Amino acid sequence: MSSLGPSAAAVAPAVPMGAIARFRAGYGRVLEWVVIALVVILAVEVTLGVVFRSIGSSLSWYDEVASVLLAWLTFYGAALASVKRAHIGCPELVDVMPWRARRALNIAAELIVITFFALLGAVGVWILPVLHTDALVSLPWIPISVVQSVIPISAALIIVAEITHLADLVAVNAPTPPTAGPAPSEQLQ
Repeated sequence: MSSLGPSAAAVAPAVPMGAIARFRAGYGRVLEWVVIALVVILAVEVTLGVVFRSIGSSLSWYDEVASVLLAWLTFYGAALASVKRAHIGCPELVDVMPWRARRALNIAAELIVITFFALLGAVGVWILPVLHTDALVSLPWIPISVVQSVIPISAALIIVAEITHLADLVAVNAPTPPTAGPAPSEQLQ
């Protein structure tokens, strides 16, 4: 993603803990529970696979389902990271810019990210009907389109997170210059 978190945090929001911030906090909690559930399910599935393999009765679907669960965990985890602004970035480069340039760059970066995920989601939706006749090899009753639905769903989840951050960026006011405080010698007394 981009280095929007620290830069946006350096500028005070126009309103304290507004509706968008409350929405983002709740949205993040929901995604945390989805990711936790996926981690637990993956751990149970892998443990079952190891146990059954050790007693000589391997599960035919173990590897394929573990791969799918790991992919889902990756995509839903990316949505959670987007909500928490936890993707890799270089905020130091942006933070040295003047406020107006920093704000413009952050808004442009958000728009690029939103556009990318809108395109990814659209292609994901477009490809699902193409895959409707395919199924998992070991579990033929699970269509590949269900497995691949994670792409447009996670793209939509990421777009929602990015829009909440874009709204924050648009709503921020220019920082006020620091006021002159007591002289350093007065602070020591």
